[in-house]
Amino acid sequence: MNQEDNEVRKVIATDAALELIGLLESKHGPVMFHQSGGCCDGSSPMCFPLGEFLVGDSDVLMGEIGEAPFYMSRAQYEYWKYTQLIIDVVPGRGGMFSLEGPEGKRFLTRSRVFSEEELQRLNLK
Repeated sequence: MNQEDNEVRKVIATDAALELIGLLESKHGPVMFHQSGGCCDGSSPMCFPLGEFLVGDSDVLMGEIGEAPFYMSRAQYEYWKYTQLIIDVVPGRGGMFSLEGPEGKRFLTRSRVFSEEELQRLNLK
């Protein structure tokens, strides 16, 4: 996973996810992510060409995976702020609006609760 040893990151990606991001960037140019909160495509991380999904004051930049910015709605962030998001890839069809759909793989968000030390380092405690 792409996490520096001393840095606590709110979102990270598995090697498989980074590989798929690289493939998508080779086909579509720079990409970005927005964590879907439900509705049509469930609660999947959605991948778009950079700038195609308009973010605003109601979105939080969680960090980057690879070089792709990763956003989440502020309301959803309030629920998930004590967890690290781990973006992975599994076989299957991605969301209908997400770039990975035709690749036979889909991005999946896994999570883990931050430790007390990590929460302090993130100023969440």
